[in-house]
Amino acid sequence: MTNQNVVVPDTKSGINLPMVRLSGSSIFPATAQKPPTAPGTGGGGCISLSTKKKLLLENLEINGGGGGGARINSWIDSMRASSPTHMKSSSQSLSEDQQLPWQQQQQQITLPSAMDNFDQIMEASRGKQIVMFLDYDGTLSPIVDDPDRAFMSKKMRTTVRRLARCFPTAIVSGRCRDKVYKFVRLAELYYAGSHGMDIKGPEKGSKYTKNQGTEPVICQPASEFLPMIDEVFKELVAKTKLTPGAKVENNKFCVSVHFRCVEEKKWSEVAEAVKSVLKKYPKLRLSQGRKVLEIRPTIKWDKGKALEFLLESLGFANCTDVFPVYIGDDRTDEDAFKVLKEREQGFGILVSKVPKETNASYSLQEPTQASLQNIFHNY
Repeated sequence: MTNQNVVVPDTKSGINLPMVRLSGSSIFPATAQKPPTAPGTGGGGCISLSTKKKLLLENLEINGGGGGGARINSWIDSMRASSPTHMKSSSQSLSEDQQLPWQQQQQQITLPSAMDNFDQIMEASRGKQIVMFLDYDGTLSPIVDDPDRAFMSKKMRTTVRRLARCFPTAIVSGRCRDKVYKFVRLAELYYAGSHGMDIKGPEKGSKYTKNQGTEPVICQPASEFLPMIDEVFKELVAKTKLTPGAKVENNKFCVSVHFRCVEEKKWSEVAEAVKSVLKKYPKLRLSQGRKVLEIRPTIKWDKGKALEFLLESLGFANCTDVFPVYIGDDRTDEDAFKVLKEREQGFGILVSKVPKETNASYSLQEPTQASLQNIFHNY
């Protein structure tokens, strides 16, 4: 793993998380097996909807020659594809699929329920050190029109606190790390903001720090981009101020342009604004989440890299007895799902009501299910 611009304390002052063995756990028992293979998916548990249209933003040229109108049309198509009312299933439009029970949708995409297959998950995790990775928006909190009001429930916070008492636990979000911390308010967690470009370990006084006076582990591989991100944020605020419903959020190492509350006929205005700003910054790239366009540095860093960094920081980089679990709902979480699939360790859980192409192995229908309340109730 590349350690450029990554600051990690030495062994005398660094993070030293205890190995939370499972044999005495009230949640998981202990012996070791490979991660479960999701039924109907082949070896890796990846669900691939070959007839589903790929999102286009990854391949768009921002600073190319002509064809600007065609590129904007491609952006609009991609923005529609990210909308639950426009996404396609393998055979029919989602507006029709949304009328179907979740169980029928599951049968269509053969992505098994994490709750219904919990015994299988337990068996695969026996004897291994579980490490929990949790997305925030849409996973711990509901998706809401105003991103500043994406509050998690007290019940969810209690559940996450209980998880952290049993296992090393991290929140991995596209949001600014400080903002996620204000939402969650649990000092015992790892926080990876800006899609993993801003990582901090448990605060002073946490049981996860070796010495009470040491600085938590910090990773900021894109720190040189901070002035540029601030410039882009200010420009996008000015460019979108006349588009009703558009909201620009400064997430420190990336800028998010939310169009959830923008009328669809105005989406082209949002796309044009982003394009006009981004073409001046060749060191930045565009990615897309749920009803959001995101501008971030071109460095090879994402939620999957953040997961690998945290496992390495915890001393699990080359361990065969670690069992990472990543729960997320967004396209950006696929980078982490893919890492787990390639490592053949642990599994990803996709939180979604609708069929999606994914590298996850299991599904949860609602963010409230991601709290795993049934697990704590039964064990």
